[in-house]
Parts: sequence; C-alpha cells; structure tokens
Amino acid sequence: MDGGQPIPSPLVPLGNVSSDSSMSLEQKTTFVFVILLFIFLGILIVRCFRILLDPYRSMPTSTWADGLEGLEKGQFDHALA
Repeated sequence: MDGGQPIPSPLVPLGNVSSDSSMSLEQKTTFVFVILLFIFLGILIVRCFRILLDPYRSMPTSTWADGLEGLEKGQFDHALA
C-alpha cells in the first residue's frame, strides 16, 4: 500500500472533470414537468380523499323526475314525441 496516494471515490469528482453544476435546458424542462406532475398528483389525491370522506356532497340534489313538469313517471311515450 502506498502511504500518500488517495483512493478515488465515484462520489468525488476527479481533477480533470469540470464540476459544472448548472443544469441544461432539457434538464430544467424535465424538472419543471416533473414538479407539475407532482402538483397535479397532489390535487387529485386531495380531491379523492374529499370524495371518500363526504361522497354525497358531490352528488346533485335534483333527480330525473324533476324535469317532467306534471307528467307521471310512467308516461315516457308521450314525453318522447
């Protein structure tokens, strides 16, 4: 074993490799796209939990029989003409 030689580590950049820490345009675009996907995923998760906790709040209160205007429920043949 040599006493003065350091062991090169893959985590530490070597002397001949330039340590350019700025990201390219493609990396920035990908990073922004991934962040937007995580925001969209968070919104969907919150919406799903709200529906699971209170499922009847998202349902409309009107029914199909409200728009018949005086017709009985069994008289569809007259309403379709």
